[in-house]
Amino acid sequence: MRLATWNVNSVRARLPRLLDWLAGTGPDIVCLQETKCSAEAFPVAELRELGYDVAAHGDGRWNGVAVLSRIGLEEVTLSFPGEPGFGELDGVGAARPEARAIGATCGGLRVWSLYAPNGRALDSPHYRYKLEWFAALREALAAELPAGPLAACGDYNVAPTDDDVWDPALFAGSTHVTPAERDALAALRDLGLRDVVPTPMKGPHPYTYWDYRAGMFHQNKGMRIDLVYASADVAGQVRAAYVDREARKSLQGKGPSDHAPIVVDLDPIW
Repeated sequence: MRLATWNVNSVRARLPRLLDWLAGTGPDIVCLQETKCSAEAFPVAELRELGYDVAAHGDGRWNGVAVLSRIGLEEVTLSFPGEPGFGELDGVGAARPEARAIGATCGGLRVWSLYAPNGRALDSPHYRYKLEWFAALREALAAELPAGPLAACGDYNVAPTDDDVWDPALFAGSTHVTPAERDALAALRDLGLRDVVPTPMKGPHPYTYWDYRAGMFHQNKGMRIDLVYASADVAGQVRAAYVDREARKSLQGKGPSDHAPIVVDLDPIW
């Protein structure tokens, strides 16, 4: 079984690259983030031609997540129980959850495609929202873990350690590296989830994100903020995992996302 996760930074804008990558890499399950596309506008027909069933969750403006599978797609869940919202209020005066989480069961594996809030700045309400979102995610995953194999994949917008950013000093006082954010990841690991650390394709660090600014990618000035957190039974069956850095490179007529996919090969026993 081949599992992948990728923040595509607009599925419509990256569609030619996504289709080429799917055809060449052949993942069985794909978790996508930052699709920036409503479910109605999602390129379902094109993906079905490659053999993928699609579950998408998006409002068409920002955010957006999806799961693609060619080994079955069942028990689809839009948002996780207790997920907090931000901004726009619903009919009872509560903030609506953003399109940041979708779960599905594929070939016996429960997967979540997650796009954590950015947090923006430490004095921003978005930062408090980010921490609340992670706390609710922990409760939701704790409830699901006893049911069987699980992988929570996506853009967590947190670098787990200082080794996961190219220059820790530059990030001091910023989001993505604060003790509270890293504690939120540790709380997920305390549930028994394991960080499936991929092999880098360049250098010693498995970065998954590089800013679009000139030279950042080629100088490998990146961050590891895209993560695969897997239950012990899944992590124990990992045969290989790597960051597909080639997918981040610019190609003529096919602009890249600022993230690279993570690909995980499993020998499932479930």
